[in-house]
Amino acid sequence: MKKGHSEAKEADRMDADEILPEYDFSRSRRNKYASRYRAGSIVVVLEPDVAGVFTSSAEANQALRALAAIIQKHQPLRAPSRRDT
Repeated sequence: MKKGHSEAKEADRMDADEILPEYDFSRSRRNKYASRYRAGSIVVVLEPDVAGVFTSSAEANQALRALAAIIQKHQPLRAPSRRDT
């Protein structure tokens, strides 16, 4: 007896959702940045050449704060963006 169209789709979906035995998640960590994200921080992924300039996130933040201060001094006031509201 052939499977109906919806039964075949369900069987395919179940096969696609199975985790293969060669995948080992035993040492994985669940969303290590979640607490920072909830605290109002954002995660920014730096390109390797940029990341190589900094030895810590504190150094990167210090440089970005200095750059942000310079930008704010030299830019005219702007209307708030959708992200600011």
